[in-house]
This record gives sequence, C-alpha cells and structure tokens, in this order.
Amino acid sequence: MAHWLIGIDGGGSKTLALLADGTGRVMGRGKAGPSNYQVVGVEAAYAALDEAVGVALAAVPHARLSAICLGMAGAGRPQGQSTFRAWAQARYPGVPTLVVHDAQLVLAAGTPADWGIALVSGTGSLAFGANQAGQTARAGGWGHLLGDEGSGYAIGLAGLRAVARAADGRGPRTALTELLLARMNLDSPQDLIRHIYGAAAPRNAVANLSPVLQHAAQEGDETAQEIIQTAGRELALAVRAVAEQLDLHGPIPCALAGSVLLRGQAVPAAFYQSAQELGLQLAPVAPVEEPAQGAIKLAKELVTMSPYK
Repeated sequence: MAHWLIGIDGGGSKTLALLADGTGRVMGRGKAGPSNYQVVGVEAAYAALDEAVGVALAAVPHARLSAICLGMAGAGRPQGQSTFRAWAQARYPGVPTLVVHDAQLVLAAGTPADWGIALVSGTGSLAFGANQAGQTARAGGWGHLLGDEGSGYAIGLAGLRAVARAADGRGPRTALTELLLARMNLDSPQDLIRHIYGAAAPRNAVANLSPVLQHAAQEGDETAQEIIQTAGRELALAVRAVAEQLDLHGPIPCALAGSVLLRGQAVPAAFYQSAQELGLQLAPVAPVEEPAQGAIKLAKELVTMSPYK
C-alpha cells in the first residue's frame, strides 16, 4: 500500500500543508491563514487547517493518508496538542497523528542529526532544542504580551513607540517616522492610533513593519540600530538559555527560520555578534525556508513506528 503523508506548519501568520508520498516527495501543497489557536481561536485555526489540507489533498484525490504531523504555534503544551489531535481524529479517524510545536519542525528540517537548536523569529519568536540523549528544552514563546523578544512584532512595536516618542519630543528624531508612515500610507504620527488600533489583525500589522527597521538600521539610523541590536541580543540569549538547559557545548548545530532571520540582514548580523559575545559556538547554521518539510520528515518517521505500516 502506498503511503501518503501530510505535514503541516501552522503559525501566527499563515498555515502551510504539504502532501508527500512515502519517500517524502511533495506532491501537493495548500496555504491558508493563521492557525495559532491562542491568537485566532480554535474555530478559526480549524478552518485554516481544513482549507490548507483540502487544497493539498486535491493534488492527489485518491491519496489515503498513513500519517499526519502538525507543527503548530501555540501547541508546545498538552492543551494545545490535544486541541489539534482532536482536529485530526475528527477529520481523519485512525490515522497516526503527531502534534508538535512549530519550532520542532525547524529542528527536524535544519539539523543534520536531529539535535541542536532551532531559532524562530517571525511574527513571534522561540528557541527550541534537543540534545543527543533526546532531552528537549525551550526559551521564549511567551506570546506578544509576555515575551516574543526579537520577533517581528517586538521590532515593529519598538519602531512605532520610537515614532510616538519622537513626535512628542520625548525621544530623538528618527528616520523611522518618515519610513513607517510611508509604509502605511499615513500623513502624520497621530494617524497611527487609528491605523494600528483599528487593524483587523494588529499583531500581524505591527510585525509586518520589521523589514522597515532592518533597512533603516542598515542605512545608519541610530534608533533603528539600537532596536535591532536589542532584538539580536534577545535571540542570542534565548539560544544560550536552551544550550545551558541541555548542557550543549562546542559547535552546536543551529537551524534558523522565520521572516525576521531569513528575509533581512540586520537582525541576523546582530544575532551572530551577540552569540559570539555570549560565547556560543553555532555550527553548522542552516536556514530553513520551509519548516513544513520537517513535518513531512516526522510524519515519515511516524509511519515506520506504526504497527499498521
């Protein structure tokens, strides 16, 4: 019997589902909106999963699934895992299902021997690691109200606050004022109140501003540079915290994912600088463009462990 696998990467900005054959070759893919249930709610998360998986399965309508792996933001704890296992069992009863945090997909896809540290910085941020004994640890991932330092949201919010302070005369003038207003097609800093508080998805709207700050930092704006340096150091501190929890020393494989680390240059540079200052030796460092590939890898491993294979 041919094996068919579904691998899902569900995050705070989008959901990607891949359909692969038993060798791991991707045959179908589907995209949908965010599926972090802690942000959008369970109903909206389920709807995003249904849409993404439905589009992926449409590529091979006769496919009978052998395993499903869901890597979901917000599902690093038992409650979140049971929430998404319930989704899978309702839609695909009897199909072996693995639910992990989305950062675990990055580790699976980007480390040579499935141990090391995965660092994710997109809308949110998280460091997740595993050692050679199979022990795991994490740092960050507290969400945008309690943490997510070094994330796109944290960077964007710091930029907006700098603009507000500059407008009041409480902070230095910054090129971010003109750049951020232009990005949002606004005329004055006061327009930010209506624009940000009235956004349908304010968390994503703020996070989407982070590329402006990376560019401004590279162009020499001191306020942007300070924000970016802070972001890089926070990400390095998260990696160090995981390394210490797992007693990892020497060259540590490191997988990077998320738009902040993969689509810009300023934050990665600040992260590497801070990592070196903290005494971290990270090697090899691998960018992971599509974490859902890690979900396919984990789903494939699930098939080999299943008594029904």
